[in-house]
Amino acid sequence: MQVRSFQLSDVSPVTELLQAALSEECFEKTIEPFSRQLSWDSDLIVVAEEEGEIVGALIGTIERNYGCYFRIAVHPDFRRRGIGRRLVSAMESRFQARKVNGIYVVGDEHNEAALPLYEAMGYGENQIFKSVRKLSIVG
Repeated sequence: MQVRSFQLSDVSPVTELLQAALSEECFEKTIEPFSRQLSWDSDLIVVAEEEGEIVGALIGTIERNYGCYFRIAVHPDFRRRGIGRRLVSAMESRFQARKVNGIYVVGDEHNEAALPLYEAMGYGENQIFKSVRKLSIVG
């Protein structure tokens, strides 16, 4: 399994992954920000690939020089294998390379299931960003 940068050819597989991994409501609230981030800075979208199949994705963004993990998705058949952790580590490295002032996790109702992952990686309550609508990629 490798974590790599998003490529234009990943649009359909990542969209399919988001549909499979997220609830319908979450997918609807993710697809537009995904498209915006893709057009603004696709380097802040990372994917996990196993044997040519996209099995995970993390959409990040930078808002006022703060990195933000917007949405993480891992295919249900590939969960609990460390894929989420590897995606977060890869994005964290990208944020650090850009010398952001800090890193936050979107704390909307759709990310609740992922919060234990972020907490296990050292992101505490003070790094949960609850004002999701204020993010530029949300619109």
